[in-house]
Amino acid sequence: MVLVVGATGLVGSAVCEKLARQGRKVRALVRRTSSQERTAALQSCGVELCVGDLKDPDSIAAACRGVNAVISTASATLSRQAGDSIESVDATGQLSLVNTAKSCSVERFLFVSFRRSPALSFPLDDAKQAVEKAVTALNFTIIQASWFMEVWLSAALGFDYANATARIYGPGTAPISWVSFRDVAEMCAVALRHPAAERTTIEFGGPEALSPLEVVARFERIGGRPFQLEHIPEQVLRSQFEGATDSMQRSFAALMLGYLQGDAIDMAPVVETFGIKLGSVDDYARSVLAETAPTSARS
Repeated sequence: MVLVVGATGLVGSAVCEKLARQGRKVRALVRRTSSQERTAALQSCGVELCVGDLKDPDSIAAACRGVNAVISTASATLSRQAGDSIESVDATGQLSLVNTAKSCSVERFLFVSFRRSPALSFPLDDAKQAVEKAVTALNFTIIQASWFMEVWLSAALGFDYANATARIYGPGTAPISWVSFRDVAEMCAVALRHPAAERTTIEFGGPEALSPLEVVARFERIGGRPFQLEHIPEQVLRSQFEGATDSMQRSFAALMLGYLQGDAIDMAPVVETFGIKLGSVDDYARSVLAETAPTSARS
């Protein structure tokens, strides 16, 4: 039995679906307030639902009983649930999960983390590092994912491909290994059974490192129309970081500064070792632009 924590989130729901398709027994930790649509989708895949919350140690203990592996993708960064914070979810909640898994003699623990810049210290980074250190007491796999294209190349963060406008943090010239959340989910499923993934940290990105300006050029070429750009100067981002009044604001400002600095990863060794196929920015652009095209243009 595999317990997936963060099962109604972007990566977690994809992990559940992939494992269920492989015939694995999957238990999903969901909250009473979780989206009914998402929990119904999990059940339709044959996933067992376990109602609980990372902020409730007793429910974590109940969820961990009888499982031999835990995959945790949970984070407060994209949550809209009351009471969620980096401190309560990404730090205290995740550490409670690790300790409970250890006391329940769980054999494997996969933790989805993120890539970071050594030049910055911020609450989300502190939380992730603490959990990464804690999981080393188990047979662990840490997947440090680069910037999710479905998040950072979306209207939510100013990349409005439907209206051909893009917010660029800084000059936009530093390459980033944009990665699809679906590939991160696939890496979780592969790592669960692959001996090379045991007791190791996997730096994980997409197949090609592109600067934000190069990404815009790809969208322009595929979509056939120019983008209007809005550049946010580095000094503005640093002022936001220094003036942030809570941990979430400070962490997002730090992530924007990390985006500005770039994150290029050589994925050839990971692809060769695990045989995983990675989706590209071009694949993503074609997919989302096709979805937003007028009906007449699709026919």
